[in-house]
Amino acid sequence: MTCEQLKLDNQLCFRLYTAARLTIGAYHPHLDPLGITYPQYLVMLVLWEQDKQPVCDIAKKLMLDTNTVTPLLQRMEKAGLVTRTRGKEDTRQRIVSLTKKGLEMQEQAKYIPGCLITDIIQKASEEEEYMGMIPMLDKLIERLKQTNK
Repeated sequence: MTCEQLKLDNQLCFRLYTAARLTIGAYHPHLDPLGITYPQYLVMLVLWEQDKQPVCDIAKKLMLDTNTVTPLLQRMEKAGLVTRTRGKEDTRQRIVSLTKKGLEMQEQAKYIPGCLITDIIQKASEEEEYMGMIPMLDKLIERLKQTNK
């Protein structure tokens, strides 16, 4: 005897989880040639937008804890994509900067968003539909952040 509200097919969370997992998987063929993972790609997006940022700012933009981002940055530093230096004003702070290799990767990566859209969306009308989900998802994220405080 199953409660209707407990059926997997009735769960928004399952759809969001599945969509996120499948989206990340769709990035693999595009990120593998660059030698980076999806979380590393997100860090690179943040740094390509604005280089030389404190770890805490990167973590905040990615909505992650700094202790989640730090090991990721350490691996990226070993790969030669970023450097981490002490802050000038606050030596406890670590400033993350792109290396030459990290900057050059932007040129290769600029095609990834378009490739992903092409992989997922077959018709022009669908592209508008998918892009229209962004404000709705942003609203959902904001509400979820408020409930998780």
